[in-house]
Amino acid sequence: MDFTPHTPEDVSAMLEAIGAPSVETLFDAVPEPVRLGRGLRVPESLDEVELLDHLRSMAARSKGAQELICFAGGGSYDHHLPPVVHALASRAEFSTSYTPYQPELSQGVLQALFEFQSSICALYGMEVANASLYDGANALVEAVNLAVRSTGRDRVLVGSSVHPHYLQVLDTYTSGLELDIVRLPVAEDGVVEWSEVPAEGAAALVVAYPNFFGRLEDVEAAARVAHASGALCIAVTDPTAMGILESPGALGADVAVGEGQALGNSMSYGGPYVGLFATKLEVVRQVPGRIVGETRDADDRRAYVLTLQAREQHIRRARATSNVCTNQTLMAIAAAIHLAWLGPEGLTRLGELCARRTAFAAKRLSEIPGCRVRFDGPRFKEIVLETPLESGRLARALAQRGFIAGPSLGSWWPDLTNCLLVAVTERRTAEDITGLAEAIEKELAEQ
Repeated sequence: MDFTPHTPEDVSAMLEAIGAPSVETLFDAVPEPVRLGRGLRVPESLDEVELLDHLRSMAARSKGAQELICFAGGGSYDHHLPPVVHALASRAEFSTSYTPYQPELSQGVLQALFEFQSSICALYGMEVANASLYDGANALVEAVNLAVRSTGRDRVLVGSSVHPHYLQVLDTYTSGLELDIVRLPVAEDGVVEWSEVPAEGAAALVVAYPNFFGRLEDVEAAARVAHASGALCIAVTDPTAMGILESPGALGADVAVGEGQALGNSMSYGGPYVGLFATKLEVVRQVPGRIVGETRDADDRRAYVLTLQAREQHIRRARATSNVCTNQTLMAIAAAIHLAWLGPEGLTRLGELCARRTAFAAKRLSEIPGCRVRFDGPRFKEIVLETPLESGRLARALAQRGFIAGPSLGSWWPDLTNCLLVAVTERRTAEDITGLAEAIEKELAEQ
């Protein structure tokens, strides 16, 4: 569905320009008997999300058009994508843009990226953001590298509740740097006991917010422990939770990173995605990748440029802060459009819907005989469901019944072999959640 941007004021201005009193008069040339709309039973109007769901349900009546209902989580989420995002981000000015080496020819793209940076700073409660990185895992690695450079230390304490793929990427990236990466255990309630962490000599503490299990970690406690020992606090943060949670910056984090897929970008079978990276101004010269800055030109007009370029092919060479040479411009612009479209109230509404539907799903799934929801306490968007079946086997069976859930947690945590991660976004209705629960009940009854 294409996005139609015209407001009533826009329509009035266009009608005035062509001398027409109303839109209806534009169809006067069409004979009355053949006009549509006379006597049609048109239902009440729907909002955008409801309308798209209604159209999908109509399309699903066609044989073979049934869509799997997605409860998959673990870093890639099935959020609603407003048509305005695709309509604007796919404009040729953005979709065909190249590296803005010549700012005088790239003001539009540079301004869009500047708006993206500003939005991420507001979202995460930070002072400076770059123009994006490759993905969330890459952003975490760069944050750790920033902390190591800034402190001169080589010990990094990472909560085991951080996304396991992020931890694998961190191990790979830092394998040649001889860093001491220490994984902190998760307590019975699914979070790290940050107030009890011995952080002496550490460069950074890495806390997930919310964590891989959907639980809310105590970022404030992690920041206190980090700062008491001279370390930096890095928060791996889901941006869609920021409408209802305190920003990591407000809680004392020094660096906030995250995966921006949920902002204006589809799941796309795993990518391309967009890494979010924001920090405090005092370490701006350690920030990797690109930063778009605002300045004044020779005629004192506002202008945008790439600034503080620490890339290895520029003057820093061997002293470059990172080997990241680019950014995810198109995905970042889509994220900026989505955030602008949502606005503060829309972002809050998104967070509230996710939280409420997650709570409803946790209650309903816990009622399934033989199942239980692990890790009591506040959670956002993710549920760890323990069942009598091996979770990978259950996930495959659910796919046959029209539901995608997972991933299975046993490959990372042997004690969670029968646990399945279930993600609930604003797109999952009560009917969807009930359908998933009934599918699990039927599968368990047939075993």
